[in-house]
Amino acid sequence: MNFNLKNSVSILNAKWFGSNPETTIDTISIDSRSLQNGIHTLFFALVGHNNDGHNYISALIEKGVRNFVVTHIPEELKTKANFLVVENTLEALQQFASHHRSQFDFPIIGLTGSNGKTIVKEWLNFLLSPDYNIVRNPKSYNSQVGVPLSVIAINEKHNLGIFEAGISKVNEMEKLETIIQPTIGILTNIGSAHDEGFSNTEEKIKEKLQLFKHSEIVIYQKKEIVDKHLKEGKSKTFSWSVTDKTADIFLSKKSVLDKTVLHIQQGNQEFEIRIPFQDDASVENSISCLMILLYFKYDLETIQNRIEMLFPVEMRLEVKNGINNITIIDDSYSSDFQSLKIALDFLENQKQHHKKTIILSDIVESGLTNEELYSKVSNLIISNKITRVIAIGTTISAFENKFPNCVTFENTEDFVANFDRLTFSNETILIKGARHFQFENIVSLLEEKTHETVLEINLNAISHNLNFFKSKLKSTTKMMVMVKAFGYGSGGFEIAKLLEHHKVDYLGVAFADEGISLKSAGIKLPIMVLNPETTSFSAIIQHQLEPEIYSLKGLKAFLKIAEQRNLEHFPIHIKIDTGMHRLGFEEENIDELIATLKSNKSVSVKSILSHMATSDDLKHIDFANSQIDLFEKLSSKLMNELQIQPIRHILNTSGISNFPKAQYDMVRLGIGLYGVSNDNEEQKYLENVGTLKSVISQIKFIDSGESVGYGRRFMASKATKIATIPIGYADGISRHWGNGTGFVTINNQKATIIGSICMDMLMVDITEINCKEGDSVIIFGESPTVTYIANQLQTIPYEILTSISQRVKRVFYRE
Repeated sequence: MNFNLKNSVSILNAKWFGSNPETTIDTISIDSRSLQNGIHTLFFALVGHNNDGHNYISALIEKGVRNFVVTHIPEELKTKANFLVVENTLEALQQFASHHRSQFDFPIIGLTGSNGKTIVKEWLNFLLSPDYNIVRNPKSYNSQVGVPLSVIAINEKHNLGIFEAGISKVNEMEKLETIIQPTIGILTNIGSAHDEGFSNTEEKIKEKLQLFKHSEIVIYQKKEIVDKHLKEGKSKTFSWSVTDKTADIFLSKKSVLDKTVLHIQQGNQEFEIRIPFQDDASVENSISCLMILLYFKYDLETIQNRIEMLFPVEMRLEVKNGINNITIIDDSYSSDFQSLKIALDFLENQKQHHKKTIILSDIVESGLTNEELYSKVSNLIISNKITRVIAIGTTISAFENKFPNCVTFENTEDFVANFDRLTFSNETILIKGARHFQFENIVSLLEEKTHETVLEINLNAISHNLNFFKSKLKSTTKMMVMVKAFGYGSGGFEIAKLLEHHKVDYLGVAFADEGISLKSAGIKLPIMVLNPETTSFSAIIQHQLEPEIYSLKGLKAFLKIAEQRNLEHFPIHIKIDTGMHRLGFEEENIDELIATLKSNKSVSVKSILSHMATSDDLKHIDFANSQIDLFEKLSSKLMNELQIQPIRHILNTSGISNFPKAQYDMVRLGIGLYGVSNDNEEQKYLENVGTLKSVISQIKFIDSGESVGYGRRFMASKATKIATIPIGYADGISRHWGNGTGFVTINNQKATIIGSICMDMLMVDITEINCKEGDSVIIFGESPTVTYIANQLQTIPYEILTSISQRVKRVFYRE
């Protein structure tokens, strides 16, 4: 995409302020952190609940960006760049995308629904790409921002578009419809996802169908509630059903080994299609794809061959530990230009080493000539400061000279054969390849070998939960996020890196060694140590951590070291005990505290804080308010006597929601970041972050009267099928969760834990579950949740999360 900046003024109905309207633009950006921003970037300064793109204009100008779409121009920057001033920058981005879409006249498939959108989009891309040059959303870019960014990627070489649209409340779809302008509509499964934004299912269906109001045809599963609203539109319909024979396509299905055979009736025609799945969701998504092939009038043999080649779609970027202290970013199932840009931004966000390597296959479906494509890829890789490129494929290898420090291989087999000649250590490696290159084999070679139990951490969910709590704050309120106890069991550095990406104000750890570990790994955010021991003060100073000081003894010990080192204004944080009676200065100590700090130049009081004991229990609201009142009294006294203006903070996660008037200057977000709330209503808006997974190691059949496990605590009363799972109390699973109390989830069914939980294993009853050795097992996640487990064990979710052993591999991913 290349266009003249001057043309954008009329497209956006903007006011022009600048000196060079003839500038050529080749990149649209909304992310100030992207290394891909440059002189030919047009940056849209989007404004959110707690983030304003206008705040980053100055930094972007320093990096070479000269073109901005804004609602106002910062006074000191008026002469330093080109500005297009609009009323609303998000609407301007959408308007720009809508105009860009209108320049092209080829079929566009628009998808919406509660579930299956991204999978159907990726499968359609696979099924149709032999015959079309396709443009589509990268990953699941289906939001009010993601859709316009996706549509802007259309170029003159494309002849088919596939775009998904996701909404979470009413009046959102109309905007996406004007951007996508689909000629063909597909309604996927309507489930319970995002129900909270709608009063009922019918309202949700009606809103989603707005995407198709100008489409030529709508493809959907025939249902009365959908028919009702489709009749109100002008689009033709092409329906399918397994129950209603009045549908255009009537299907019946049966399982054969590990596949599903669909018997299809279309008018007078009957035929069969094999689908390589058995689960209902995959079958339904396959049918949506089949309907498109039928609508496009593909011959039966082509349909049968291509449908049977469908594959599970990996929709996420995963961060994994690798051999020789490497970090792997696994995106080994896709290779297109748009998703490469996303993956490179993710690499920069998650990099743990100075050295950055990319293993990249031939890039497919770009709509560009090879010369144009690999010139653009080269620019991306250079702008992201990639240290080494390993190119795999005959096409990309022909452009070896465009890439820094490049090694080429003809195919993956060639790479594997030469693996021992390559050196991988102390680097972050992005692995990105088209599916047919089978880069999973490369991931397997590089991945650290650990046992089959993993804790999967959803980075999107962390971002969602962070933004949820940010939305509750005043725009001036700062946020500290707690990453103590190994990030509540989720992994300290990776979470800290993401929070740094989101520009939180502070990180909080319990002990100095946690903070030292983060600083040593490259975290630059200020880190407060909440429980520092006096023996750690020297290390705290050395690593530029900031101690919480909670006693006169501790203060005097720190001042002594600070004076010995001739420190000036070293940041400290004063904790006041307002009723928690754990740590902190009490009211009778305040005068001596003031006297000790007065005229002392070695330290500077960066913040004053306290901790609420009952912020999560409104039965104790009077006590909570008394804590807030005492904090106000004592902190004000400190500020007045010492003539300082420090940050004040008293609220934790539940306090953010229950005591909004006590936000002061900063709040401390803890367990809420990880998707846990003590309020059932609030819990609905949080996303699950951690899923603890294992596999079935072995299946056994036992007779009535036989026992399972140590102490024979389970005795079978009938013939029973049992499965052994390789996770136990050494991994952090409480023994109290065994012997009939707890359960795991296998193939969406509950499997009760039987007998005593062992050190490294537990056993479950799978008599009524269709499963096999090697099948995935959910220990906790969506079901059971950590909150459910905590309630059953009469403890708190914190204990469940922080108990998971560090021998359990953490896998971080982004959807």
